[in-house]
Order: sequence, then C-alpha cells, then structure tokens
Amino acid sequence: MEASYQALLSGDAAAFEALIQQLMSADNEARKQAESLLDQLKQHSTDLVVGNLMRLMRQSQNPASRDMGAVMLRKAVTKDSLWQKCSSNVQVVVKTELLNCLREEQKHSTLKKIGDTVSGLAERIYDDSQWPELLPFLFECVQSNQPRQTESALRIFADLAGFIMPVLLPHVNVLREQLARCMSHQDTDVKIAGLSATTSFIRELDEDSDRNKFQDLIPVMLQTVSNILSTEEQESAEEALEAFIEIAEAHPTFLRRQLDVVVNNMLQVAQSPQFPEGIRQLAAEFLVCLCEAREKAPGMMRKLPQYISQLFSCMLLFLLDVTDEAEWHQADSEQYEAEGEGDLYEFGQECLDRVALALGGKTMVPLAEQALPQLMTDARWEQRHAALICLAQIAEGCAKVMLQNKQVTGLVQMCKQGLQDPHAKVRWAACQAVGQMCTDLGPDIQNDEHAIIVPALTDVMKDFNEPRVQAHAAAAIVNFSENCDEEILTGYLDDLITQLLGLLQNGQKLVKEGALTALASVADAANAHFIRYYDTVMPMLKHILYSASSKADQLLRAKALECVSLVGMAVGKERFRADAQEVMAFMQQLQSTHLDPDDPTGSYMLQAGARFCKCLGSEFLPYLPMVMPQLIQSASLSPDVTVREQDDDGEDIQEEDEDDEETETLYYGDRKISIRTSVLEEKATACNMLCCYADELEVGFFPYVEQVTQIMVPLLKFYFHEEVRQAAVQAVPELLKSVYMAVSEGKAGGADMQYVKQMLDYVWQPLIESMVKEPDLEVLANMLEAIQDTVRLVGPALLTQEQLGQAFERFRAVLDDSAKRRKERSAITTGEDFDDEEAEALEGENELEEDLLDQVQSCLGAVLEQFGDAAMPLMEGLMPQIGVLLTPKSSVEEKRVGICIMDDIMEHTQEGANKYAFQILPLLLDGCRSPEASIRQSALYGLGSVAEHRPQLFQAVAQDAVTRIMAVITAPNSRDDTNGHATENAVSALGKALQHTPNVSDSLGVADLWVQSLPLTVDAEEAKIAHKQLVGLVQNSDQRILGDGNKNLNKIVEVFVKVLAHGTELAESETADQMVSLLTQMQRSLPPQVFQGFFDSLSAKERKELQSRMTRNGT
Repeated sequence: MEASYQALLSGDAAAFEALIQQLMSADNEARKQAESLLDQLKQHSTDLVVGNLMRLMRQSQNPASRDMGAVMLRKAVTKDSLWQKCSSNVQVVVKTELLNCLREEQKHSTLKKIGDTVSGLAERIYDDSQWPELLPFLFECVQSNQPRQTESALRIFADLAGFIMPVLLPHVNVLREQLARCMSHQDTDVKIAGLSATTSFIRELDEDSDRNKFQDLIPVMLQTVSNILSTEEQESAEEALEAFIEIAEAHPTFLRRQLDVVVNNMLQVAQSPQFPEGIRQLAAEFLVCLCEAREKAPGMMRKLPQYISQLFSCMLLFLLDVTDEAEWHQADSEQYEAEGEGDLYEFGQECLDRVALALGGKTMVPLAEQALPQLMTDARWEQRHAALICLAQIAEGCAKVMLQNKQVTGLVQMCKQGLQDPHAKVRWAACQAVGQMCTDLGPDIQNDEHAIIVPALTDVMKDFNEPRVQAHAAAAIVNFSENCDEEILTGYLDDLITQLLGLLQNGQKLVKEGALTALASVADAANAHFIRYYDTVMPMLKHILYSASSKADQLLRAKALECVSLVGMAVGKERFRADAQEVMAFMQQLQSTHLDPDDPTGSYMLQAGARFCKCLGSEFLPYLPMVMPQLIQSASLSPDVTVREQDDDGEDIQEEDEDDEETETLYYGDRKISIRTSVLEEKATACNMLCCYADELEVGFFPYVEQVTQIMVPLLKFYFHEEVRQAAVQAVPELLKSVYMAVSEGKAGGADMQYVKQMLDYVWQPLIESMVKEPDLEVLANMLEAIQDTVRLVGPALLTQEQLGQAFERFRAVLDDSAKRRKERSAITTGEDFDDEEAEALEGENELEEDLLDQVQSCLGAVLEQFGDAAMPLMEGLMPQIGVLLTPKSSVEEKRVGICIMDDIMEHTQEGANKYAFQILPLLLDGCRSPEASIRQSALYGLGSVAEHRPQLFQAVAQDAVTRIMAVITAPNSRDDTNGHATENAVSALGKALQHTPNVSDSLGVADLWVQSLPLTVDAEEAKIAHKQLVGLVQNSDQRILGDGNKNLNKIVEVFVKVLAHGTELAESETADQMVSLLTQMQRSLPPQVFQGFFDSLSAKERKELQSRMTRNGT
C-alpha cells in the first residue's frame, strides 16, 4: 500500500487510474483501501488530486474511467470544497480543460457528466466573476453546428438559469430565437435540451412581464413534445413532459393565454392508448397540477369545463386497468389485495382524489352524476367497479356539495346496488365506497341512511365464499361506527355483534382480523350499551388473545388486544376490572418473552395500555412500571434517516428498494434523503401514550415526570414528524400539572414549590422558542394552548414578568404573521380566476387561522385573569395588532376575536376597563345589532361581564344596553340554530343586568322576560351561570322573579324540571341539589297535574335522568 501511495505522490497517471478503477470495484475491502489512499492524497496535495482527475477525464482510453473522472471531479470541486484549496494555476487549467472537453468529448454519457461538472463549478464561482469565458463559450456552442456541443450548452444553461438570468435578460430576444431553433432541431437530444432550457428560464424569471416574452414559444414547445412523442423514445418523451409539469407547478398562469391549446394537447396524450403508460401518466399529471394550482392560479382550470369533463373521463378510463386474478380471492393475508391492479388504476385513483380536492364538488359532482349511473348499468364488471372506486375517491373533495344537494340517498342506493352485485370485486369496491363516504359524509350519512347501510353490509359479511369481501365489509362497519350516534347504533347491535362473532368463529385469518377491528369500533361507539354483550364477547376475545401464539397470528393477537381494551373502555371500570387485571398480567408475561422486532403486538400493547389506564384510572398505577420502559424506549428513538448522494445521471450509487412502503424519500439537490416512517410512527405513538398517562394519572405519574420531560422538551423541535411535536406540546402542561399537584398534596418526596419553579423554567423557554419556526398552524395553536394551560396552572406565583414578556413577543409575532397570511388570501380573491369554489376552498384555510386567533385570545384571557392590572403594560404593546382585528375591513371572525379580547380586558382588569371603557362599550353596543350571530354573542357576553364586574361603568349605558339585549331575545328568529348561542348569551347578560343594575332593569320588565327565556340549553357554560342565579333568587324569594301573585312559579318549576332532566349538563351538582330541594317545597303548593304535565313532556331518557336525580336526593 505504501508503494502505491508513493507512486500516486509522484504523479504516476497509470497508478492514479488504477486507484480510480479500484474505487469502482465490487470488492468492499479493495474499495475501502482505495478510499483511504484517495483521502490521504487529498490531505497531501489538492492540486495533485484535481489535476489527475482532470487528466483522467481528458486522456483515459477507458470510457468508464473517463466517466468516473468526471463524476469525481465534480464532487471534488463542489462537495469536497477542494476548489478553494487549489492553486490559481490549477484552477485556470481546470476551467480551460472543462470547456475543451465539451468541444472534443465524443461519448454522449461522458459529455453529460462533464456538463454537470461545469454547472456544479459555475454555480459556486460565477457570481464572483471567476469564469468570464463561460457564457460566451456557451452561446458559441448553442449557435454551432455540432449537436453534442449545442445540447451540452443548453443543459448547462438550464442548470444555471437561476444564476445567470440577470445577465441574459437584456439578450432575451436573441435567446428566444436560439431556443426556438434548438427545439426545432433534427436531433432529439437537442430538442429535449432546448425545451429543458426554455422551461428553466421561464421558471426562474421573477416578473410576469419577462416570462410573457416567451409566450410565443408555447406552440414551439408543444410541437417539440409532439415530435419527440412520435419518435417512440420513451425516456426523451418523459423528460419533455416533465419540463411542462415544471411550468405548471411554478408558473401556471404563464399558460393561461394558450391554456385551451395546451390542455387539449395533453389530454390527447393522456387518453391515447397508443402511448406507454408512463407517458400517459405524465400528461395527466400535468393536467392535475394545473387543477391544483390554487395559490398561483385559483379557478383557472374550472374555466375550461369541457376539458375537466374529458379529464374526469380519462381518470375513469385509467380505473379500468384492473383484472380479476385468482390470487385476489385468497384471503389468508393482505398479500394479494392489490393483485390485478395496474399502474394506471393506481394513478387514476390518486388523480381523482387530488382533482376533487382541488376543484371541489360544484365542478366534480355534476360530472359524477352523469357518468357513474351509466357505468353502474354496464354489463362489464370493470365499469361498475370503476364507478364505485371513483365515488370513494371523490367523496372527500365533494362531501359538502353532496350533502347540500341532498344526493346522499342516491349515492347510498348506488352502493347498495354494488353490495348486491354478482361480481366479488364490485362488491368489494362498494364496501370501499360506503366506508369512505361514512368517513367523509358522516355523521349525516349515518343519521339518514343507516337503515340501508347496516343491513346491506351485514348481508355481505355472510358470504364466506369471498373472504376478502367479508373483511372489507367489516372495515366499512368501522367507518360507519366512528361517526355514528350511539342511539342509532344500538338498534343494530344484536345483528352486528352476532355476525361479527360468527366471523371470528368461522372466518379466515384476514376476516377475523377485520372482524376484531369492527367489533372494537362498534363497542367504542356503543359505549355502555355494549354491556349486555360483554359476557359473550369477552371470553371469545381472551381466547383469541391467549391462543394466537404463532408468528402468522401475531397481527390477530394484536387486534384481539386492541378489541379487549376498547370493549373495556365501553363497559367501564366496574364491569371490566377483573378481566383487565387478567389481561394485564398476560401482557406482562408476553412482554417478558421479548417479542420479535416485527411483531405488531408491541405497538398495540402501547395503545392498549393507555386505554386500560383511561378505564381504570388510579387503579392502573401498579401496572405503570410494566408499560413505561417500552414507552420510554420508543419515545427516545432517533429518526432513521439516510442521506445518500446520487451520481450525475440521478441514479443512486447505493441501491435501495424504492417500493419500501415504510420509507419516505425526499430529494434535496443531488442528495436523496430516506426516512423510515415506521420508526417515526412508533415514536409518535409512544409520545401520545406518555401524554395520556400524565393526563389520566396526574399525581400518580410524578415518579416519571423528570425522565419524560427530558425526552419531551427537545421534541418540541422534532421537525421530522408533526405528531411527535404535537404530543410533546400537549405533554408539557400535563407533566407540569403532575409535579404541581404532587407538591401541593405532599406526594413529591419532600420537593417544594421551588422544584415546580425549576420544572417551569426548564420547559418554558423551549416552548416559547419552538413557536418561532413551527411550520404547522395546528401545532402552533396547540403551543398557544399549552401556554394558556401553564399560565392558569402556575399563575403569578411562579411565572415571572420576564417569562410573560417572552410569551407576549410570540403573541405579537403570531398575530403579525396571521395578518400577513390573511392579506395574502385576501389578494387571491381579487384574481381573475377566483370563483365561488375557490372561496369555499379558502374557508378551510381560514378556519385554521381562526383557531389560531382563538388560541391567542384564550392565552390573553388567561394572562389577564391571572395577572390582572399587572398584565396591562404587556397588553398595551399588543393594541396595534388587536386594533387590526377590529377595523371595518376585518372579517367576521377577526372582529369576534378582537371583541373577545376586549371583553377579557373589561372583566379582569380595573385599569384596562377604566382606560378603554369609552371605546369598548360602544363597540359592544353596536355588536348587539350585528347581523352576524358570533359578533352578537361576543358583544352580549361582554355587556353581561361589564354589568357583573364593572357595574359603575355599565350604569352609564344600562338603559340602552338592556333595550338592545331584550331586542335580541325577542327577535322572531332568536331561537334558530344559528342564533342559539347569541340569544342565550343575551339571556345571561339580561340576568346579570337584572342583578347588578336593578334600578334600570326593573322598569323594563326585565325579570319576567328573563324567567320566560329560561332554561338555557345551547351554551352550557352560560346555562350553569344563569340557572345558579335563578336558584339563588328563588331561594331569596325575590318577588321580581316570582312575579305578581307568584305568576312565574309554574315556569320556574318547568325550568327546574328540564334542567334536572339533563343531569349535570346544564347545572353544577350543587345547583341541581338545590333545585331538587326547591321542587320538593313547591310540590306542596302547586297542583299535582302541573308537575305531571312537565314530566310527561320529557323524553324517556330525560324522565329517567330526572327520576334518578330526585331519587338520589331522597325525593
């Protein structure tokens, strides 16, 4: 090895080429030795390495060596940063020789690698004017008569478009002519390179005016694609179509002027069976990308309805790429579930889903209405199968329109027809459609169509000749149950459970697994109604759990455990306790056997343990040591991330299975990043379970708090997986609460509040800092919620003004960022392509924004409640942002949030109330007359709060306020669904005015209206306040409430009866007890028929609840 190294140091060209060939060896040991020698050589002499690579690329007679020389030279001067270490002489030689290579190299693949090396080097040095010869040389090559030189130059132009565009802009007319000439060249490779360069320039130009200078090239580009397609060179054709996709993704509006022609051309390719599947898919992908261009071209494609119809038909055509294979009917496992599904079928499914989400129901539903019923009447099973699969794929994107247009019944009838189809694959597709619609259209579809759906699925489960269809029907029952009201489900429990138990006894393994999942879902939805089946179901579940011990039955065992835990949660602790202890002991035993790494039982045990904990509460504590080690281990997993370089052809140097479903692959520059999603999912599950244990066990979780906190805090910035971050965020206040309660109750092993303070300091700063770069609005909202919970928990006793100031900095940033996003969305509404469907699509984004603003408001409310006047200096700093929410141009939800913040200021701070009252009170009074219910609700809540907490300030507007409040209550539509919360806040506000400003309210008949407006049943929070107030006034025999001659007594009895019939939903337990006592007294002074009349007006469930409450109180 020493001799070889000395030969290399001497500049021996043959020795260096031998070294490079050794690097390509299949022998790992030889390759490692060569890598070691090369590393030593780099350390000794950069010039020597770079010079030898240059010489190898230029002079070697071995084509593979020249290729490798080009690849390694690019790596040396870019990734390895050897360029800066090279002498100026060597740098000059390299730049000169690279350009000479482009002129003289004859081998096409080597020439492409040399071009990539030129591009890579130019990206790093061109801005520093270190290669002035490059651009003139490239223009010379483009204009030459040498196809290979022209192609190379064009590809380099494409690579460098983002770097050299300012230099090229003054010459755009000449450039455009040259590109048009190249795209019309006889050589296919030159055509492709010309097209690639053109799309790169279009993509990199910042201004529409500059891009539009290339408009006249669109016909040339289309003709180029057409010419390449005619050559039957699939790779070249795919590259050409990918170039168009780049434009669709980057600047779709560039195509608007000639959109009709472009879309028509691409549709012809996608629809034509003469082209290979890959070509057709890329043409369709281009069209789908245009449909999805919501941010840059909202609604543009909807203006071509005739082509949308053709695209929809094309997707249906793709769905016909399916055959009936014998293996599909074998149901021992999921192995053959995709058997017979071609590439076009899978792609068609994906496209239908994407297009429906992008274009919306108003565009897609009419197309489906026209096409799907015809397919369902076709004699060919493939057509019927396609109709049902299409329905499943578009349901999510079309759900709102399907429900608004009352089309659910027709769709369910179509599915029922499919469930009764003679062909098994059609029945399977019908199960798929039903299940997906139950998810996307629930709970409406369950409420309206349960009488058709459940019996039809139950019938399908009876067909033991087609076990795969049986299993899929069971899966559809899972979807149905998840959004189903328990009262509806109860009527089907006998049939469902009988059928599912039959599948468990007689079905194949895949069917049993599906039946267990369905049974678990049914139990979860049925809740206590499942108790009467418990004695039949639980023994069978335990038998499966204990007996499924073979490797083939691991998933069956895992699902049995899942089912046991969900059934236990449904029936409750008292019924489940004994079996829970038995199953937990089995889990403990199973865990000690060291499960196989790929045994799903382990992950199912994590989730089952959390359910056992929720069911058993503190009784689960003895089992906590059993589950915690695995949870800690899983939550501590490092992300399995592999970063690999690609060679210049984009092919991996190291092979990897691209079809691995557990790996997500990302491409960043010339690097391929592979992330093992199974590891991330296990980590996320464990983090969620830890959060669950902390929440359920509270003080009992204290022994693990410190260890878990050290795991969770760094995960606030775990950007590989949002669910992990979300779990970490939600865990922080729960862990803090566990410590706080343990210290408060003297169960913290002698630790005092100083320990809680240390814990707070440990989590607070990372929580605040994590908000800065959080990309997901939902997670950001959770972070705000965590701050709110923390503030309410520790208050000013532990939270310093400095820490509070840090939070307010983030509140300000969140509000500023939200304002920017709202402004951007507002700008979209002024675009020429904006339409009603795009407006609906924006609603979903606005809802996320509204949730975020709500969380900011809740945080501010918590701070004001806890800190009072001490928080006002910080609030003053936010007033500009809050003011933005209250401008005339603000949306309804923005105004609502702004009013709620003002409500909190009035309620919790005397200083703030005194300062801002004369600005806030007119705002609240005006809000009472807003046409928007949410604005009225916020304003009315605020007036009630002012009446209760700032009666002296309220006094000044009391007459006007009470008049407006009464107008809301007495409005003809005040009790409509949309107005319910606003009206009940008005009733609550009226009660507070009645109590705190009697001199004003007595003269207006407030008391009678208030009593007659009770009970409150919509807003549970305000209901409990108002009903408590009513009880107090009745106990004090307030004559205003009882009325002249006790005329309101019957109404008060009615209110008490209806409130008690709702259990503790509308009244606190103490208030309910007082109501019962008062009712007992009233019974002696009122005729029996009065009580009986009110009792008879209740539902059976309400009568049962009332009798239970009265009995508990000894009445």
